[in-house]
Amino acid sequence: MTAFDTALEEATERVDRELGRLLPLTDEVEAQLFEAMRYAVLNGGKRLRPFIVMASSGMFNVAPEQAVRVAAAVELVHAYSLVHDDLPCMDDDDLRRGKPTVHVKYDEATAVLVGDALLTQAFEILAHEDTSADPKARADLVLALAKAAGAHGMVGGQMLDLLAEDAHLDENQTVRLQRLKTGEMIAFSGEAGAILARADHVHRHALRMFAHDLGLAFQITDDLLDVEGTVEQTGKAVGKDAAAGKATFLDVLGVDGARDRAAMLAQQAKTHLEMFGSKAEPLRQLCDFVITRRS
Repeated sequence: MTAFDTALEEATERVDRELGRLLPLTDEVEAQLFEAMRYAVLNGGKRLRPFIVMASSGMFNVAPEQAVRVAAAVELVHAYSLVHDDLPCMDDDDLRRGKPTVHVKYDEATAVLVGDALLTQAFEILAHEDTSADPKARADLVLALAKAAGAHGMVGGQMLDLLAEDAHLDENQTVRLQRLKTGEMIAFSGEAGAILARADHVHRHALRMFAHDLGLAFQITDDLLDVEGTVEQTGKAVGKDAAAGKATFLDVLGVDGARDRAAMLAQQAKTHLEMFGSKAEPLRQLCDFVITRRS
C-alpha cells in the first residue's frame, strides 16, 4: 500500500465515522427515512470529494474536526445527487456501489425524501458553529456550496445531461455540461479548505482551478469506465450512457483521445498546486489516482 493509499483510507475512515455520527438512527415513526439516509450514504464509495476537502484543509492547518464536517457535508450532497439520479424519472438505475439503489431497496417516494433530507442537512452542518467559530467562514461555505450544487452548478448540469439525450453536443458544450454536473462540486471541495482558513483570493483561485481540471479528468475516466469497465469493477451498470444517447467525452474525442485528454488535464491540475510546495503532495498523487482508477 502506497502512502497515498494510506492517506485516502485514513481520510475515508474519519469521514465515515463522522457521517455515522451525523446520521443516527431513530425509533420514531419516520425511522425508515433515517435508515434509508444511512443506506444511501454509508454504502461504500470512493470519498474523493471528502478527501479533497481534508487534503486542502490540511495545507492551511485547519483543525481536522472542522475539516471533517465540511467533508461530510460534501458527501451528503453527493449522495443526494446519486439517489435522485438513480430514480426512474432520471437515469433509472437499479444498482449503485454494487447494491440496490435507494428507490429499489425502499421505494421512489422514500428516495425523493432521502435526497431532500441529505441536501438540507449538508447546509445545517456548514452553518453550525462547530464547523467554524468564524461566522464569515460559515457563510462563505454555505454560499459556495449553494452555487456549486444549484441551478448554475450540479443541478443545471443534470438538466443539460437530460437534454443531451435528444441533441448532439459539441466538445465545448460537453465540457460545459460536465463542468456543471461534476466539476462544480469538486471545485467546491478543493476551495473549501481555503475558505475555512480564510485564505486569500490567490490561494482560493489556485485550488479552484486545480479542482476544475481534476473534475474534468475524473469525468473523462468515468466515461471510459462506462465503456471499458465491468459491473464488478464499477459497482453499477455499464454501457448505459451510450444506450441512452448521453453526451460523453468519448463522443467527441474517441477512446484514445479521451484517455490523452484526461492525462493532460491531470498534469495541468498539478501545475495549479505549485505555489503550495510539498504541502500539496497528496493532491498531486490524487491526480494520478483519478486517471488510473478502475472503479
